[in-house]
Amino acid sequence: MPGRRIRRRTLFALVTAGAGALALPGSARAADVRSIDVGGAPAAVAVNPVTGLGYVTDSEAGTVTVVDPRSASVGEVIDIGGRPADVAVDSRAGRIYVANPPGGTVVAFDSRTHDLVSVIGAGAGASALAVDEQANRVYAASGGTGTLAVLDGVSCTLAALVPGPKPSLTGIGVDPGRKLAYCASTATDSVEVFSIDLGKFVASVKVGRNPTAVAVHNASGTVYVANSGIHHMSIVDATTHAERKTVLLRSEASSLTVHQGTNTVYTNGGQNGLSRVDGTAGTLSGELSLGVNPGDVAVDQRTRTVWVTDPLHGRVFVVRDF
Repeated sequence: MPGRRIRRRTLFALVTAGAGALALPGSARAADVRSIDVGGAPAAVAVNPVTGLGYVTDSEAGTVTVVDPRSASVGEVIDIGGRPADVAVDSRAGRIYVANPPGGTVVAFDSRTHDLVSVIGAGAGASALAVDEQANRVYAASGGTGTLAVLDGVSCTLAALVPGPKPSLTGIGVDPGRKLAYCASTATDSVEVFSIDLGKFVASVKVGRNPTAVAVHNASGTVYVANSGIHHMSIVDATTHAERKTVLLRSEASSLTVHQGTNTVYTNGGQNGLSRVDGTAGTLSGELSLGVNPGDVAVDQRTRTVWVTDPLHGRVFVVRDF
């Protein structure tokens, strides 16, 4: 059920510094689906596996909404300003990072107190985020200039701003073990491979039409790509850096996430809902209709609970046991 907003705070520094699911025949079911009213136009979502809280950006309102799935309510609304885009969680360091493309910044705040920690310059148009918890680094890809910003999570400073090989980078995923970052390029239907050790882009992988999101399974290094211009998801091999398989979906997908413990991929490429892909087999293993055009997708790595934004109706869905 919808919950009330408990408290609201403002982080001015970012501006100044720059219910049950409808099961289709043959589709999968979930043990519990909750719809939580957050208002506005929810965009990106990320989940803290330590606290279980979800963080939802709203670029129109300039806010990040903190959602508690246990009470199915909004716990706090953080006024960031600007037009917040992507959000990412570093559960080890206890930080939440939010990208603000117009300001070319990434705001960092404490995951426990939700107090502002720092505002970091990340280059014009920085919009897509990925976190390397092992190295305490944050990567911010620019949809406007194609640059890749490398941010130091300890000092909260810009460690490097690397020119990209393509004019626009729309999604990013990091493989911390193999020291690689993967950036989607919608303009060229490719994924650009960045070597963290070398500090430069080293390969380009052709994928489906208009790739917009990337997720990496850390143990296998397998890369999953959501293609928003075609009804399939791309699977990229970590060794050959080539598309080795595609998975047919009901709809184009613009977002995906992978549960690390089971190598299960969740994407918004379902019929008015979610698609579930067995990453090991590379096959579609289930679909769940939510009756909406789903937005961003995230998964709680501890509980495997899936979060889905509903931008048109100002809601987020919290899906358990799907």
